[in-house]
Amino acid sequence: MDRRTLLALLLTAIVIVSTPIIFPSRRAPVSDTGFAVDTAAVASPVAPSTAPPPVGPGTTLERSAAAAAPTQVVAALVPETTVVRSLTTDSRQRSVYRFVSPGGVPAVVQLPEYRSLRPGAPSEMTVNLLESGDQLLRLRLISSGDTIALDTIAFRAAPASRDGNDVVQTFASASGTTPITLSYRIPADSFVAHLSGNVGGVGAGRDWRLLVQLPRRIRSEEAKTDEDVRSLAVSYKKGVSEVESIWFRDLDSLVARGDTGAIRWVTERNKYFIVAVIPKAPDTLFRAVSMLAGPRAGDQATAANVVALLPTDSGRFGLTIYAGPQAWEHLKVTAADLENVNPYGGWLQGMVQPFATIVMRMLLWMRSTFNVSYGWVLVIFGVAVRLLLWPLNQNAMRSSLRMQRIQPQLAELQKKFKDQPEKQREAMLKLYQEHGMSPFTPVLGCLPMLLPMPILFALYFVFQNTIELRGVSFLWLPDLSLRDPYFITPLFMGLSMFLLSWIGMRGMPPSPQAKMMAYVMPVMLTALFWNFASGLNLYYAVQNVAALPQQWLLSRERSAQAKSAPAPAPKPAATSSPQKIPSKRR
Repeated sequence: MDRRTLLALLLTAIVIVSTPIIFPSRRAPVSDTGFAVDTAAVASPVAPSTAPPPVGPGTTLERSAAAAAPTQVVAALVPETTVVRSLTTDSRQRSVYRFVSPGGVPAVVQLPEYRSLRPGAPSEMTVNLLESGDQLLRLRLISSGDTIALDTIAFRAAPASRDGNDVVQTFASASGTTPITLSYRIPADSFVAHLSGNVGGVGAGRDWRLLVQLPRRIRSEEAKTDEDVRSLAVSYKKGVSEVESIWFRDLDSLVARGDTGAIRWVTERNKYFIVAVIPKAPDTLFRAVSMLAGPRAGDQATAANVVALLPTDSGRFGLTIYAGPQAWEHLKVTAADLENVNPYGGWLQGMVQPFATIVMRMLLWMRSTFNVSYGWVLVIFGVAVRLLLWPLNQNAMRSSLRMQRIQPQLAELQKKFKDQPEKQREAMLKLYQEHGMSPFTPVLGCLPMLLPMPILFALYFVFQNTIELRGVSFLWLPDLSLRDPYFITPLFMGLSMFLLSWIGMRGMPPSPQAKMMAYVMPVMLTALFWNFASGLNLYYAVQNVAALPQQWLLSRERSAQAKSAPAPAPKPAATSSPQKIPSKRR
């Protein structure tokens, strides 16, 4: 193993070691049709919130709330609490909603496609995005003289209807003076719900503004709930700027953090799931967003109050609500740039995000094209990357052979022109030219070894937050996004790396440093990868195995070249001048 290989391995180790330090990052059928009253939920209704949403100093939200004084809450004539459940036999329906009144908003959002991985959860339990007592949205209408808190208003549900494969549910308030209607359209084969609202009666035509408050947090359904807490964040897209992402832990619990301008969407997310609100009318955008941290567990905020301000069109408003997985294919078609809601790489996002996007697209394409599980996709992807790099690695390894061949001559020139740098450079350049090489050959020889590093770096983040790999089993691995419970993949990865290094040292001059690295690097990387995602270990092990044939062929070529090379001429032995024996005079 030459110096360039050692350098490449060392740089790989540095990147892999520093990553976790720098970044501490079958569908169940629904049996009924239509909507039905859930009597169990009626017994424990969602309590309406009476506290106003948080506002930041000097923001549009603060000025709008101040203009709404004196507060006048439009009360329901017949206060009642009912929960209406959305059920459908359409196998393409991806979400089950339970709407609550007062409020007329979802209090339960279940995703039958995704199983809960919480410790102790039954195997048939599916993901629920909302904590008990929380709501998907809390809506509040404000104007210059009135405030209507919709979570204090009783809504009556009209009979559910269907429009094609879409489920449509309409709610009407019981107030006669300022009637409010809310209509939800839930498309099939989607995780979105389209909300349309309208204020009638004496409130019609007024300059209403809508405050949209997101849930306190997205419920954790993972085996490691602490990772979900660390992943809680708010994101929003402002104009044509990059996506802004703020961790819950970075929010203050006393002073709200806000932003104003043309905001295209606002989201809350945890590790794998997301709730996003997008203005329905393309010419009507959020004008402000406010964020305030909730309770903390140590240095982590476990909840937050996130509120967005939306102008209405004379009391009419529309929202597209996405409540589901952070699946790239679904996010991309829901709103512009929503697929980048979870930026990979932290402060290295500019470098990591492009590679992560390319890797994700390739994995999704291979999954749909070959129709195999993601475990086999990773195996195919690892082999494909190694095959694509085969020509570059071949050239690099042969450049290494040429460098080894001229190494004694380089050492002799360096010694000969030790005190003459200019002549030393000229002599070395001439030597490189005689052998069809350049002074950059040693550096270019390392490049193919470093090319897989951005992919490996991107894969680290892809496996940390990619819903497509969540809960996906392969062979003995129960979940490719979690560590190997039997630690077979990290051990196999380390052994394959040692075998690769051992074959690479055959036919090379003895080197204590190379021998030490051949033992130290596999052990070090095995310890580092011990608790990494099993899918990442699988990919890296496949890479090593796929590289063995090329390493073996080059090793044979190196050995054959060493045998055919002429042996260096022995240096003449030092001889002393013959002594003259004086003749004896006779």
